[in-house]
Amino acid sequence: MASLNPLQGTLGHRRAALLLRRTSFRYTKAKVDEMAGQTAAQALTSLLQIMPFKLPQPIYSPYDPQNPNVVNIKTWCLPVGTALPAEDFVLRRWVMTWWLHEAMNDPGIGHKMSFFWHQYMITTIQTAGNTHFFDYLSLLRWGTLGNFKKLAQKISLDNVMLRYLNNDQNTKTKPNENFAREFFELFTIGKGPQVGPGDYTNYTEDDIVQAAKVLTGMRANLGRNISDPQTAIPRGVFNYNQHTPGDKQFSTRFQGKNKVIGAANVAGMENELTEFVDMIFAQPETAKNLCRRFYRYFVNQSITPEIETDIIAPLTNLLISSNYEIKPVLEKLFQSQHFFDADDSDATDEVFGGMIKSPLELAFQTISFFNIPIPDPMTKPQQWFNFYNRGILQRFLGGANLPLFFANDVAGYPAYHQEPDYSHQWFSSSTIIARYKLGEMLLTGKLSFGENPDTNLGIKLDIVNWVKTSGSISDPKDSYGLVKTLTDYFMPETVDSDRFDYFHVNVFLDNLPANDWTYEWQNYLSTGNATEVRIPLERLVKAILYSQEYQTF
Repeated sequence: MASLNPLQGTLGHRRAALLLRRTSFRYTKAKVDEMAGQTAAQALTSLLQIMPFKLPQPIYSPYDPQNPNVVNIKTWCLPVGTALPAEDFVLRRWVMTWWLHEAMNDPGIGHKMSFFWHQYMITTIQTAGNTHFFDYLSLLRWGTLGNFKKLAQKISLDNVMLRYLNNDQNTKTKPNENFAREFFELFTIGKGPQVGPGDYTNYTEDDIVQAAKVLTGMRANLGRNISDPQTAIPRGVFNYNQHTPGDKQFSTRFQGKNKVIGAANVAGMENELTEFVDMIFAQPETAKNLCRRFYRYFVNQSITPEIETDIIAPLTNLLISSNYEIKPVLEKLFQSQHFFDADDSDATDEVFGGMIKSPLELAFQTISFFNIPIPDPMTKPQQWFNFYNRGILQRFLGGANLPLFFANDVAGYPAYHQEPDYSHQWFSSSTIIARYKLGEMLLTGKLSFGENPDTNLGIKLDIVNWVKTSGSISDPKDSYGLVKTLTDYFMPETVDSDRFDYFHVNVFLDNLPANDWTYEWQNYLSTGNATEVRIPLERLVKAILYSQEYQTF
């Protein structure tokens, strides 16, 4: 029986590593070691936090009447005296690289959850420009661990969302149902099984028609001169002249009766929107839909009848009783026996290694574990930008089929929503080169594949220096301990003896005696010549990063 009962005792290394991998893009040995001695509740105290930004925000926000749409990039990203690029498609790359930098350096769940909301309520950065996409990202951050119901209402007035799903073209004389449809199907309640013509269990086609009328007259405000009073983030506006007046009657799918909503003037439009959202969130299926998405994002993508009954249902009840506050639900899930696969006799069958890492997790958790120096954006802004833009965004994420912030489907990136494969879609004939080239990219400091593979990546892993100075390897001359440390921290489960011997004996030692490694390491320390120790270390790192175990988490 799957159980949400809290896990007892300290986490230990294995469970601490799982919790950190699943909740953060940043993965370090020091953090795993710290959490290993904590209970799940203690570990979550630091993980479930929205941490301050590492860098200044790249866009002035909220609206500054003296600088209405001014980009703040040149004060910290561009070399002194460099003019800002005139084209928005260039400027938006600075916003994207800023987000990537913050994500990789965020020790908590903040950016992992922001990306969850981005996938849940998808838009693209080219829809309305870099400034407005920054506002969209700011709204997701505001709602990261807050209230789902409030976030859903506020996303309805986000300037990018209004344009992306065409709701700023939704008028009383020419209704557009795009946003209304996706608000039901993707953002909130979900369709449910179709039970009749135009009837999807949770709502009907007629409900979409009525919802579109509720949402008429909401307009993007690209001047950014009106902000939400609660978030201080620029938002769209209500235009009653384009709004469908009168009552909108919904089906008995809502509260078992024909719910009627209406607004008599512009002041009533926001109240009408609130009443519409209240109507949807009064349905338990809205909470259940979100909890299923949490489960597939953080735990496992297979929801069995047992999981539906023992995990999803009680989390749904908690979400409703918490008035759609998100944090209590995540705390319950991340402290549970089920999350750590400790609720049955087989502690290896459901969670550990149960999902394939996204390209973001694969790249950032590797880079952060080795603590590879990133160019300083304050002193080397162009090198910093090139690493994130050319190396991460274009070459690695692009090659691994994660076109970050350029999803080509209103449902988001397929690996998060397309049944039955889900995360297995990250691993295909078209993505395998990028995923398997990650180790080579980091060790050579080159782009390594695709066009101009010899171009500098912008960072490079000096594996010899890392083994010598990082403190992660307690005794570098001990080949067994060195390999054991790397496999223990990089693999979701402890590898069996045969698999360990493959990494230790076949790959690292190249079938030579362990004493040979001890001699070579001591010789390196004496002479400073790292040639003979670099070869086996790089061979080991590549083999681990290429391994099927490392692709999962």
